[in-house]
Amino acid sequence: MIFRETKLAGVFVIDAEPIADERGAFARTFCAREFAAHGLDAAIAQCSASFNAKKGTLRGLHYQASPHAEAKLVRVTAGAVYDVAVDLRAGSPTYGQWAATELTAENRRMLYIPKGCAHGFQTLADASEVFYQIGEFYEPASGRGLRWNDADLAIPWPDKTAPILSERDRVFPALRDLRP
Repeated sequence: MIFRETKLAGVFVIDAEPIADERGAFARTFCAREFAAHGLDAAIAQCSASFNAKKGTLRGLHYQASPHAEAKLVRVTAGAVYDVAVDLRAGSPTYGQWAATELTAENRRMLYIPKGCAHGFQTLADASEVFYQIGEFYEPASGRGLRWNDADLAIPWPDKTAPILSERDRVFPALRDLRP
């Protein structure tokens, strides 16, 4: 695997290194030793999948508050997404900044999002499926979110005009309204 740190400390774009032959290809998508060697939390408490029927679906920006903050390793198993991490870590020099990458079933790219960062994505194709390896158990009372279209973040979502959103995602607070 090839690990490339983004402008946000601890947020990594990870590329699989497939070994191909006449049968197809094989690639590791997770190795606890390699994650630990890069200082990443390799614990996995649960795995989840998100199926998104329509292009333009936007989920996020989601996170869990302490003590249930969660690290995530995100990859796409079908379709494509524009994937975003936002730094919400108190005292971080990149607090309030974001990093993004395109994840597709074809590029097999992954995004590692550490504890203290919000995560969201917008689908670039119909029938997109996102697979998550998550370091903490889901705790509904700790679930939080950040407004997807916060002007202070200015995330260049592929479809800003008419994304498909849940009602919950429509009403999250802006960054400036979050309590540290």
